[in-house]
Amino acid sequence: MRIEARKLAGTFEIVFDPKRDARGMFTRWYDREIFARAGLPAGWVQGNESVSQRGVLRGLHFQRAPHTEAKFVRVVAGAIFDVFVDLRRGSSTYGQWDAVELSAATGNAVVIPRGFAHGFYARSDCVVSYLVDNAYAPAAEGGLAWDDAQLAIRWPAASAPIVSDKDRAWPRLADLEPLD
Repeated sequence: MRIEARKLAGTFEIVFDPKRDARGMFTRWYDREIFARAGLPAGWVQGNESVSQRGVLRGLHFQRAPHTEAKFVRVVAGAIFDVFVDLRRGSSTYGQWDAVELSAATGNAVVIPRGFAHGFYARSDCVVSYLVDNAYAPAAEGGLAWDDAQLAIRWPAASAPIVSDKDRAWPRLADLEPLD
């Protein structure tokens, strides 16, 4: 397992080291000791999984304080363009985004700290699995407009993505109330 820092403070790409043989493949995708030594969240409390068809765009989602959550995101099947936006008001990268291609074939993942919005575009039919370090609280749910011109996220969608009505209604960054 290799841990590589991304451009936004606190975000990391995790590259797995799969062992392959005639039977298939085995990989360790989480190790509490390795995460703790690297200063990454290691106290995951909930596991979630979403299934999406090609062309679906989910997000950008977050939880407000005191329910903010770090995420450890990986793809079990298929491929996604995974996006995270820094919403930490005191951060030097507030309002900036980064993205990483995650796929089952590549065998990588991303760790996103508390205070970020998160979303993804399904490049293929996919299964996305992620751990969070805080339990979901419906009243703390929030979101950010995926197509906010101020963010200028370069989504890979060749045509109009499939977006839920709820995700279409999230506010723009300029109209967003602080998360904490």
